[in-house]
Amino acid sequence: MSRWRRRRKAKPLAEEPHMRGARMWLQDLRELCEMSFDNHIEGQRKVREMQIEWLDAHKKSEISDLLLDGLDRRAFRLLRSDVKEWLEWLDNDKFWEPGWKDEVVE
Repeated sequence: MSRWRRRRKAKPLAEEPHMRGARMWLQDLRELCEMSFDNHIEGQRKVREMQIEWLDAHKKSEISDLLLDGLDRRAFRLLRSDVKEWLEWLDNDKFWEPGWKDEVVE
């Protein structure tokens, strides 16, 4: 007795492109900064380079306005820091969490 074998039609691969989320951008920024923990000038240069990536991704609508704002707030703090502040920001775990807000100093 023979069996009827059904062949499945090949489904076309229609995958959406993977978009990096907030955690990935923050993780990349943190790793980049921690690689230059002992040379904050070099780290700041790398942060500026990464800002260009953010702006390009934002222009392509890969990054939301809210995420771009959060990344820019962190970059502002890192770029304005001296050696001591640089290390403090790197060690501050809350600074690297999504949703971090600047503390308003009056």
